Amino acid sequence: MTKTSPPWLSISRGNAPLLVSIPHTGMEIPPEYANGLVSPWLSRKDADWWIEHVYDFASGLGATIIRTSISRTVIDVNRDPAGISLYPGQATTELCPTTTFDGEALYRPGAEPDEKALAERRDLFFTPYHAALQAEVERLQTQHTHVVVYDCHSIRSVIPRLFQGTLPHLNIGTNDGASCDPELTREIEAICTESAFTHVTNGRFKGGYITRNMGKPAAGIHAIQMELACRGYMHEPIGPVAEGQWPTPYDASFAAPMRSVLTHILECCLTFAKHEA
Repeated sequence: MTKTSPPWLSISRGNAPLLVSIPHTGMEIPPEYANGLVSPWLSRKDADWWIEHVYDFASGLGATIIRTSISRTVIDVNRDPAGISLYPGQATTELCPTTTFDGEALYRPGAEPDEKALAERRDLFFTPYHAALQAEVERLQTQHTHVVVYDCHSIRSVIPRLFQGTLPHLNIGTNDGASCDPELTREIEAICTESAFTHVTNGRFKGGYITRNMGKPAAGIHAIQMELACRGYMHEPIGPVAEGQWPTPYDASFAAPMRSVLTHILECCLTFAKHEA
């Protein structure tokens, strides 16, 4: 008997050797977790806006897509569950964030989740998401020798607390080469170079917990994080944003050039996995 997924966890199964993870587009904050939050807008400010629309072509490529509808403010499924920083010495947000990327408090003083709340959220949301990732990779490995795990993200282009200057449009993360075969990385870089967008590999964003935990090239699992600067696919006011100003609506025509590049990248991932078989 197939175990039913919780309602917040979406799994769209394909049979191609490509798993697409979309962990940060969720808007849901259950009422029991909303108590103490400063505002609904701040709680959703740092979502990966419209990424589920940007990559909606992936199912047509035969990819398996896993997505959570739970907000990253409840728990960030792309952080180390032990609470260890993925970027030591650099500003970041926690497993259960207490601030926005800009450093604004998400909770009223004293209302931050305690250790009991953290453990509950890990059990309810973090563990099932990663169990789904692992189960789908294992399913795909029964059909393919190599599988690519592609983790989709986006972030505003200018956030001084996190990085200096303006972020490149396409930020490829492979945990400094540990999570992915270097040949696939080179092929993705070549697509980015030929595009109208700027890119960097293992710059400020080297891949979060999903990429670092899932990527096992020697075992045929190649994990890549792609962090898009929002200006590459949506109308982004550069710099600080205020309520009512952010997010801007999704504009399919504006996003089309970026979607074209990303389509080539996912096709490249598929070609690589099938060639390596």
